[in-house]
Amino acid sequence: MRQRLAEAQLAVILLTRVPFGRLRDPVPPLGAAAWAFPLAGLLVGLIACAVMAAALALGLSAPVAGGLALGAQVMATGALHEDGLADICDGFWGGASRERRLEIMRDSRIGSYGTVGLILTLGLRWLGLAAIAEAQALAAVIAVAVASRVAPVALMAGLPPARVEGLGAQGRAVGTASVLVAALIGVLPLLLLPQGGAALVAAALAVAVLALVARRKIGGQTGDVLGAGQQASEIALLLALGAYA
Repeated sequence: MRQRLAEAQLAVILLTRVPFGRLRDPVPPLGAAAWAFPLAGLLVGLIACAVMAAALALGLSAPVAGGLALGAQVMATGALHEDGLADICDGFWGGASRERRLEIMRDSRIGSYGTVGLILTLGLRWLGLAAIAEAQALAAVIAVAVASRVAPVALMAGLPPARVEGLGAQGRAVGTASVLVAALIGVLPLLLLPQGGAALVAAALAVAVLALVARRKIGGQTGDVLGAGQQASEIALLLALGAYA
C-alpha cells in the first residue's frame, strides 16, 4: 500500500503544480506510477470544477465560467501539457527530418506553428467548457480531466520511445496492468455521463491519429507527445460532451 501511495504522489507531483509533499526514498520509477495519472487528473478536475461552480454561482456567464475553469486547469498543471502540444506542432511541421524535428522539440522557444496550435486548441477547450457550463454539467469537467490522463499512459505503452533519454523513454516500464488500471479509473466516471460512450470513442480516435502521426514523424513518443495526447483527448471529450450538453 505504501508503494501505491508513493506512485500516486509521484503522479501528482509530475503532472501538476499542486504542493503534494516530498517523496521519500526510494522514489518509484515513473513507469510504475503511470496507472495513477488519472488520479492527478482528478485533482485538476476538482479545481476547475470548483472555479466553474463559483463563477456560475456569482452569476457570471457560461463563457466566462468556462474561461475561468480553463485558466484554473492551466495554472494547476503549469501548462505542462500545453507546452508539449506546442513543441510537437513546431517540431512535426517545422522540421524536414526526424533528427531535425526532435531538435526543434527540444528548443524552449515557441514558433509560429506552436503559437497557432495553442491558440486553436485553447479556443476549442474554452468552447467545450463553456457548453458544459451552459448546461451546468459540472461533473463532466471532472470526468474529462480524469479520462484524458489515460492517453499519456496508452501512448507510453503503445509507442516506442523516440529518444533514449527523457520522459518518453521511461515508457518501457509501463506494463499492461498499469494501462488497464489507468483505463478503469479514467473511463468509469466518463461512462456515467450521457453520451460518455460516444465521447470516449472520439477521444480514442483523436489519440490514435496522434499516435500514427508521431510514429511517422519521429518514430515513437516523447514527453511532448504524451502531453499532446492528453490535450487531444481532452479536446475530443469536451467537444463531444459539449455537443450533447
